[in-house]
Amino acid sequence: MTARSPTTDALPLPRDWPEGVRSSFVCAVGLAHSVITFARSWALNSRLARVRLAAECDRIRSEVTLLNAELELLRARFGRVPARNRPHFSPPERLAVLELKAARAWSASQIARRLLLAPGTVAAWLKRLDEQGEQALVRVPVPVNRFPDFVARLVQDLGGLLPTMGRRRIADLLARAGLDLSASTVKRMRDVPPMPNEPTTPAVSDSTTDTTDTIAPMVPKPPKAQPVTARAPHHTWHCDLTVVPISSGLWAP
Repeated sequence: MTARSPTTDALPLPRDWPEGVRSSFVCAVGLAHSVITFARSWALNSRLARVRLAAECDRIRSEVTLLNAELELLRARFGRVPARNRPHFSPPERLAVLELKAARAWSASQIARRLLLAPGTVAAWLKRLDEQGEQALVRVPVPVNRFPDFVARLVQDLGGLLPTMGRRRIADLLARAGLDLSASTVKRMRDVPPMPNEPTTPAVSDSTTDTTDTIAPMVPKPPKAQPVTARAPHHTWHCDLTVVPISSGLWAP
């Protein structure tokens, strides 16, 4: 006679087991995550490229599934808010919505369903995509023609050091250096308050030494440039590399 294997009926359950079902769900998912992480770590460290690619593919699939679950939770919570009470998208965010629509090849109804919008709203954004000015419904986060901060600093330095130079002369001077600025842009940059310099932190001296007798560290001087003298024909050659574009925008003396 063979002994019978224990069945689930023989396993006693605690009387209050329904109260711990929710905790069991969370613990089971956590244990599954630990097991999958350990298996993937072994596969990702495998010498076989096929095994590593399979582990990476499985990780990406799991990440996509978890992100979709996260989006569904956020969409369900946001969907319970009345449409008139939902916050509006900012102009840069509207542009991002239209870019996502184009990247996914979605229709207006599809992107509206995904982002809890009305299809007519998306259609209105597309019609007003080329509007200009501060009141444009769709705008980029920063102006695409914005110059770096050092350009404004250069204009301010030129205006401060050479007060006789007007905005048109500064614009002409910078155009020779390859910076295409209009006179109105130069005026706007000059009207902006000058940017402060970075604060310098004084060196902290040792309390045991006298500050009046401190000696400045010796800074080595850069070596002087030695002149090159040609003592025979073809003894010295000079090569001048100058960018000469065929279109306007760059200039070299």
